[in-house]
Amino acid sequence: MSKRRNLLSDDELKIATKTTFVTTDEEALKLFYEDCLLRNLRPHTIKYYRENLYYKQQTLISMIERDIKQMIVEMKERDLKTTTINTKLRALRCFFNFLYKNKHIKKNPMANVKLLKERREVVPSFSKEQVKLLFSLCDKKTFIGVRDYTIMLLMLDTAIRLNELVNIELTDVKEHEIVIRETKTFFERIVPMSKKLKEQMDIYIKIRGKATTERLFINVDGNELKRRSIQTRIEHYAKLSGINNVRVSAHTFRHTSAKFFIQNGGNAFHLQQLLGHTSLEITKKYVNLWSKDVADSHKKYGALSNIF
Repeated sequence: MSKRRNLLSDDELKIATKTTFVTTDEEALKLFYEDCLLRNLRPHTIKYYRENLYYKQQTLISMIERDIKQMIVEMKERDLKTTTINTKLRALRCFFNFLYKNKHIKKNPMANVKLLKERREVVPSFSKEQVKLLFSLCDKKTFIGVRDYTIMLLMLDTAIRLNELVNIELTDVKEHEIVIRETKTFFERIVPMSKKLKEQMDIYIKIRGKATTERLFINVDGNELKRRSIQTRIEHYAKLSGINNVRVSAHTFRHTSAKFFIQNGGNAFHLQQLLGHTSLEITKKYVNLWSKDVADSHKKYGALSNIF
């Protein structure tokens, strides 16, 4: 029997010291992604982590705070947008927080690293005239036209996210409301339908008929409509409309819905429920996006407007 070596291997050292420290990026990432799956994170979120958890200069688990700050400097020197830099930092923060919390690393290099301050820009939204134009471009003599019109009406009326929209099933559409199950926060919520949307939804469902899927929105072959397909259709109407001062997208419909809601007298608490935000602070950002609109409303509805 050969004599064993005296120096303990990494695995033996973990047993002897009762630690779970990782020694390679491969091992650390494997543990992190397993945790993502156990937390049932969306595939889109896991893809985001995979795209951002890397650093060409060195291995991740060997990074210290100074390395991360140097990485930020390098990204700024490459003129990357603040949003892009913060996107990477958020991924690194989640990764290192997980490793430190579970005692896979001795020190968290992200503990004292803050996100860069982002300049809050006004997010463009549609005017009422632009919304009417987009609606008018849907050919209601065709199934696709009726479907697209219903989709745009739904986005504007409920401020629903695109990913939430594609996952709606027929049984989720109730008498005067829609149950949103596939949410970003994992909490189901109910969004009310206006009379106009309810009437159009009834028309669409009757025309939709039977299909090979229970998903609400389908293509002409009877299969579920994919996220990318809806984006393509919105891009189609963008070209037809000639709108060029604002990006025609599903997210712009969401912003516009929030804007009209506030302009029409809705309060921030109800908007929070509609948008599916977990924090009122996030909703307030939507309210503050249209400072000019708020100023105009103040002139008309301010406390002193009808006194003097």
